[in-house]
Amino acid sequence: MSSIDQENQQATTSASGGSAGSAEQPYADTSLSGAGKQARPRMTYDIAPPAPVGMVASLSSLGYSLPDAVADLIDNSVSADACAVEIDFSWAGPESWMAITDDGRGMSEEGLVTAMTVAARGPATDRSRTDLGRYGVGLKSASFSQCRLLTVSTATAGDWVTRTWDLDIVEKTGEWRLLHTPSADTSAILQRVTAGRRRGTVVLWQRISGYRATSERDKKTQQQFYDEAERVRTHLGLVFARFLVGSSPLSVRVAGVNVSPWDPFVTSNPSLRRLPPEPLPLDGHTVLVEPFVLPGSQRLTSDEYDSAGGPHGWLRHQGFYVYRRDRLILAGSWLGLRGLRREERFNLARVSVDIPAETDAEWRVDVRKASVVPPVSLRRHLTRIGQMVRREAAETVHHRGQVAARQHSGPLAFPWNVRRDAGKVSCKINRRHPLVQAVLKDADLDPARVRALLRLLEETVPVPALRVLHETDTPDDPEPFGGPGPADAQAIEVARQMHKALLAQGNSAQEASALIRMTQPFDQMDGFWSAGQAVD
Repeated sequence: MSSIDQENQQATTSASGGSAGSAEQPYADTSLSGAGKQARPRMTYDIAPPAPVGMVASLSSLGYSLPDAVADLIDNSVSADACAVEIDFSWAGPESWMAITDDGRGMSEEGLVTAMTVAARGPATDRSRTDLGRYGVGLKSASFSQCRLLTVSTATAGDWVTRTWDLDIVEKTGEWRLLHTPSADTSAILQRVTAGRRRGTVVLWQRISGYRATSERDKKTQQQFYDEAERVRTHLGLVFARFLVGSSPLSVRVAGVNVSPWDPFVTSNPSLRRLPPEPLPLDGHTVLVEPFVLPGSQRLTSDEYDSAGGPHGWLRHQGFYVYRRDRLILAGSWLGLRGLRREERFNLARVSVDIPAETDAEWRVDVRKASVVPPVSLRRHLTRIGQMVRREAAETVHHRGQVAARQHSGPLAFPWNVRRDAGKVSCKINRRHPLVQAVLKDADLDPARVRALLRLLEETVPVPALRVLHETDTPDDPEPFGGPGPADAQAIEVARQMHKALLAQGNSAQEASALIRMTQPFDQMDGFWSAGQAVD
């Protein structure tokens, strides 16, 4: 019997009073003494540990993406005071592997076994200020979500110790058998990634999910494998941006390429507007909220504007950014707060929120450290701050729009003209829109009847109904023709008719396509106008 098997047997015997089944324990009653003291009934119970097969399946199904899983492992590197992290991708079909290697302080053999044990440290465990952990399952759950063979090797001063979880063996035996000796293939990879290192930790993933049935000669799948490296690199630049800058920055390389930090608040730009920060009290701690209004496009170069938009675009990146010990938990969300939803006019509104790790329970930080729910006591304040920064951002966009309209006089951008005059809002159909003009000039139609129809539509815009429908904070704003992306058949037909109308007005085919590309909603859709294709 191995040392681990002996320890497990001793622990089971001790916990169950000598057997692995039922047990009895008397209550200790110290509230009474002497003749008045009475013994309470004995407490009976069963030892019911979770089955390894079910636990593996649960941990493997927590919803980690590959970038989220790698970020969870880098949390451990940061906690171990690492200065550099290397993430290797190696394609070999079903034998492909990934390794996350750091130069942190490493672990003792006892510490390694604890780290490999599921939930060995719970959320109530005292942690250092640099410890980014939460539940004690991150290494296992993140790894099990991506691979079936997990090996961790670590050293504090040159002597590397190794442990392996082979999920096939765990499921076959029904026991948590933490293996001491890696296979020859695994040992060869470990020797490669630890060459020249005397301390640190390596997390090695083999039998990676999704690739076990592939061929090494499958070039398409190979390209997809390496495309994941770019996704990981982008995600890490967002999540660990604060660690990648400063006097002693963390260095992270993915597939040999340095990770660059992405600053969602473009703090180096002098045109950034910093609104007053607010410290909000929560359970004896302080949540720091800092609102920002980003510079408009006229104050950024084309490259700066594209970079500030972020990896997912301006609309997806507006809102709150929640940090926990400088590690980004949530990027670009209005936190489900009532009355706050994503809209184009709020693209410049971003808010930094720093939450103390001691308030994880109040914020309901999940296992993946990828989502939060704001505490009830703070929602009113966060809503107020969100509304304020949104107003400021919308005013900036409105001012920019007025300037752009005066400079470029673009009458085709919107089918509707919405104005506020003398305290009243008016919604008028844009008479200069090419489709409207084409209908008005159609010899087979009565222009007076068309104008009457337009006036009827303008005077009966269902504003009250829309206000009721959108009273709650749900992402239900109508998307023209289904929203951004490839245009559907209906959108293409409307664009064709618009193209014909523009040609009839004396524009060339190229000019007509260019005008459509600048017209809402075609400016966010892909079709013949965006590719410069000929129109049938």
